[in-house]
Amino acid sequence: MMGLWEWITDMGNSKMVALLLFMGTFIGVVIFLFANRQRARKFETYRYIPLDDDDSHREPVARRDKTKSDEQ
Repeated sequence: MMGLWEWITDMGNSKMVALLLFMGTFIGVVIFLFANRQRARKFETYRYIPLDDDDSHREPVARRDKTKSDEQ
C-alpha cells in the first residue's frame, strides 16, 4: 500500500492519475446527460440559447402582460 502511495505522489505519475480521474468524470457527466432520452432532448434545446436574439422572453412578466393588453 505504501508503494502505491509513493507511486501516486510522484509528480510524473500524479498527472496520469489526475487525467484518468477527470476523464472518467467527464465521461460520466456525458453519459448522465444523454442516457435518458427526455433529458437529452431537453439538453439539446438549450443548445442555441447563446445565439438567440429574441429578447422578448427576457422582459419581466408584468411588463409583457401590460404591452399585450395595450395592443388588444
